[in-house]
Amino acid sequence: MSDEFDVVVIGAGPPGENAAGRAREHGLTAAIVEERLVGGECSFYGCVPSKTLIRPGDVLAAARRVPGAAEAITGRLDVAAALAQRDYMTSDWSDRTQTPWLDSVGITLYRGHGRLAGERSVAVEMKDGSGVRTVTARKAVVVSCGTDPFLPPIDGLSDAKPWNNQDATAVKEIPRRFLVLGGGPIGTELAQVFRRLGSEEVTIVEGQPRLLSREEPFAGEQVAKAFEAEGIAVVLGAKVVAVRREPPDGPVTATLDGGEQVQADEILVAVGRRPRTNDIGLEMVGLEELRGKYLAVDERLRVRGTGGDWLYAVGDVNGLALLTHMGKYQGRLFGDIVAGKDVVDIADHGIIPRVTFTDPQVAAVGLTEADARTEGIDARVVTTPTGGVAGAYTRGNGIEGTCQIVIDVARRVIVGATFTGPDVQEIVHAATIAIAGKVTLDALWHAVPSFPTVSEVWLRLLETYGI
Repeated sequence: MSDEFDVVVIGAGPPGENAAGRAREHGLTAAIVEERLVGGECSFYGCVPSKTLIRPGDVLAAARRVPGAAEAITGRLDVAAALAQRDYMTSDWSDRTQTPWLDSVGITLYRGHGRLAGERSVAVEMKDGSGVRTVTARKAVVVSCGTDPFLPPIDGLSDAKPWNNQDATAVKEIPRRFLVLGGGPIGTELAQVFRRLGSEEVTIVEGQPRLLSREEPFAGEQVAKAFEAEGIAVVLGAKVVAVRREPPDGPVTATLDGGEQVQADEILVAVGRRPRTNDIGLEMVGLEELRGKYLAVDERLRVRGTGGDWLYAVGDVNGLALLTHMGKYQGRLFGDIVAGKDVVDIADHGIIPRVTFTDPQVAAVGLTEADARTEGIDARVVTTPTGGVAGAYTRGNGIEGTCQIVIDVARRVIVGATFTGPDVQEIVHAATIAIAGKVTLDALWHAVPSFPTVSEVWLRLLETYGI
């Protein structure tokens, strides 16, 4: 059997949903193919459950900074209630609350594994065992199948039953000792989650000389300092070379390259992601060499190397920015492009906002200072303390962190910004707007921050620059 639509999307995570949804808004017909859960990694194993588990510890930490509220905290965090809220937010790992939206906007769902079967054609191996359905696209096929956790080739690791982010966010019991490999956003967030949920010993091992190595150096340093104050052991510049678990489900021993050993009850591997492109039929459209690799795209999100103007890739699978909001942006952009609008991808090239939801949070957008200098920009860096404004004082004692902007001196515009401290995720969007809009410093001087808010750091930054 063969069905035909204007657009066929492989993958029903947020990028794929937005691609199909935007196409429908423009009056095009759309189908989406998904073999797992509609809503994708973010809804069930990533952003939603992890931030839900982060929230209880953040609330307690915030209350402890406020005299009067701090004295009211007399008990421990209720782990069972926190896990129950996580279950509620993921609908117990059912997509029953996600699929009605597809019906409401007229997107046809095919439950099964989708593979490219030729130009504008997708073969769906139906999950219900009914065989293979061929779905064709009059205009475009969109690959949005995401990524999987990467398991490095460490001696004994695969036999030690390591956790990935899916195991960690779906946890039922909190391990007494918890070891995390990888000091990026996933590793740091989950290390703090488990410490605050009750793990007595938490160790994080990062091969780079600092945590969050892709951000400004001060960001990782401040997170490491906060971790150590909470009793999280931070091991930097080290690599795990061997892992052993006592059978059948006993403790884990990890050996570092310096000979040191770390013991834990569970080990989380958070050292990167790999695209799910090994089994999506790339060989059927002359792209066999891309199997297992990210699908490079042009400024209109078309997969490079494809004859014709019909194959697109949005979300993590194209490797531009492994962030849900960027994948959603790309999905919406695709919908406009396929409808004939003259638009191109701008945000993925120098305007990517990102937040690591540790305490302190790290919120950044655009270029780091090092990135700017690598691009040949005559850059000036301006900083101010996050806790140095009245709005921070009203939020409690001990508010710390750094606010930094990277300025292109020649154009007098901001090209990058980084904020650390509690709840700074709500400040970074102002920087995103400034960078996307190429707003000059002189114009920003007239964007007056309300008093008393933490956003007053913007005034301090411009004053420090000399406006």
